[in-house]
Amino acid sequence: QVQLVESGGGSVQAGGSLRLSCAASRYPDSKYCMGWFRQAPGKERERVAVIDSNDNTNYADSVKGRFTISQDNAKNTLYLQMNSLNPEDTAMYYCAAGPFVRLCSQVNYWGQGTQVTVSS
Repeated sequence: QVQLVESGGGSVQAGGSLRLSCAASRYPDSKYCMGWFRQAPGKERERVAVIDSNDNTNYADSVKGRFTISQDNAKNTLYLQMNSLNPEDTAMYYCAAGPFVRLCSQVNYWGQGTQVTVSS
């Protein structure tokens, strides 16, 4: 049972920055995927960014160049640095974990989410 707890959400003005953190219990496998998803009211869940155990990353086009996903293995923590935030980034952000599979497409564990609100 992998436990994921997000933090760092809040309210900021457009153009501001936030760093989200996800405290995780160690994944049982040496190879894994971790990622961030978001969902705004009335919209489908969107994969924001993923990272695997080899530090390969992939980003949604909507956040590319503005967001950076990273991990600190010693601290068992996943991060999402969010810069140049837009009101369109307003959503509930979820941390996720899964096995090392093609495109990190499988999610086995979810956090409870942290709210990000960007005002104009």
